[in-house]
Amino acid sequence: MTLPDGFVVELSRRTRVLDGGRALLGGYPTRLVRLTTRARPLLSGRRVQVADAASAALADRLLELGMADPVIAELPDDPLARCTLVVPVRDRARELDRLLASVPAGIEAIVVDDASRRAAPIARVAAERGARLVRLETNVGPGGARNAGLRLVRTPFVVFADSDIVLEPDTVRILLRHFADPRVAMAAPRIVGLAIEGSDTWVGRYEDARSSLDLGSRPAAVRPRSPVSWASTACVVARVDALAEGFDARMRVGEDVDLGWRLVEAGWRVRYEPAARASHEHRARFLDWFTRKAVYGTGAQPLAERHPREVAPAVLAPWSTVVLVALLAQRRWSVPLALAVAAVTAARIARKLDGIRHPLAWAAWLTGNGIVAAAAQGMALLLRHWWPATALACLVSRRVRRAVLVAAVADVALEYRRNDARLDPVRFGIARRLDDLAYGAGVWFAAIRARSLAALRPDVSGAERAARRRDASHGPA
Repeated sequence: MTLPDGFVVELSRRTRVLDGGRALLGGYPTRLVRLTTRARPLLSGRRVQVADAASAALADRLLELGMADPVIAELPDDPLARCTLVVPVRDRARELDRLLASVPAGIEAIVVDDASRRAAPIARVAAERGARLVRLETNVGPGGARNAGLRLVRTPFVVFADSDIVLEPDTVRILLRHFADPRVAMAAPRIVGLAIEGSDTWVGRYEDARSSLDLGSRPAAVRPRSPVSWASTACVVARVDALAEGFDARMRVGEDVDLGWRLVEAGWRVRYEPAARASHEHRARFLDWFTRKAVYGTGAQPLAERHPREVAPAVLAPWSTVVLVALLAQRRWSVPLALAVAAVTAARIARKLDGIRHPLAWAAWLTGNGIVAAAAQGMALLLRHWWPATALACLVSRRVRRAVLVAAVADVALEYRRNDARLDPVRFGIARRLDDLAYGAGVWFAAIRARSLAALRPDVSGAERAARRRDASHGPA
């Protein structure tokens, strides 16, 4: 499967062009790719346009390494009639009507009633909006309901949208453009808050700024252990042939993450496209919101059982682990040891960058980024994933209390600055900590119930990353 002529990719903001275009540094995990003499002219500015086999191969590799993204405005439209909408719903007739009213003309809709307690309003809305209705007698959950609709789809593409979603006029059209890449199996839009009556509470405003479903403003490949490691199927467009049997109906939480990861493992691509947007009715009442965050946390354990190599609350290299532990120890030797380990690491990276200009400067930059990433993951462990253990440690250790205080303040400051929050810093900080408490409680509850620490165990190993580097890092393109 090769990219078609005219397909355009652009280097992501994180990818650096070195030595006048002779090498590229970026991707996930970070790699150095040296461009061959034949490949260098194919990179025009920061773009590659497919015109022959060589440019197709370069564009494909940059996409695969996470160094580039498709230029969505340059890709062709696909007729909406090639899509079918599938909506799983249970007792949300008002929300269903609002969603179906936002669906562009030309898209057939299938409504799967997942054993609603009040089926008549669902049937009425479906009939009024011209949607096909499938009634399930037993509640099977969102994954099973989507599968029931998927089995009836006869078009090449399916749009999954939950009943609490509202589509923008061009949401589906933009996402369809990604399927010009024959390896794309699924594309997800940016999910933003829906402004409705009752949504302007402090919880609702926090969700608008920091929703779990909002994956940010930058396009990305969706893959495990990357900045965009999953995409919600609250709204996605997918290639029907790639989905096989669809969702794992046994999962009531995390079924969307599982599907995306299975697609990636099978060699497909999953894309996140923020140029396409869909609005979601966020939970604005505190108890509903807090409970939902805890439910999200319970999904970590079944994912760990199905994808043991991909689920970890933190992924750290051995050297960054030493730096993190040294700083958390808060001893006289902590900073000197951390600096020494960082210096040795930078020197080792510089040797691997041999042949490019200023290898030591780039190595120092990469090492600094690694320390920042390790610190962010360490804060998340203390405040989110491991907070029950952290709370117990705070009872007996002043150093732990100091580390938690610094982490909490730094985390709120960074997150508040990153997001356009319509909320003062104090209430944002409180909501942030409650978010972490709820999610972490869900993770621990599921782990204790399953008698497994798989979802709580960080990955501290350099072996896998070394293998990946050997596989794809320093080779020419």
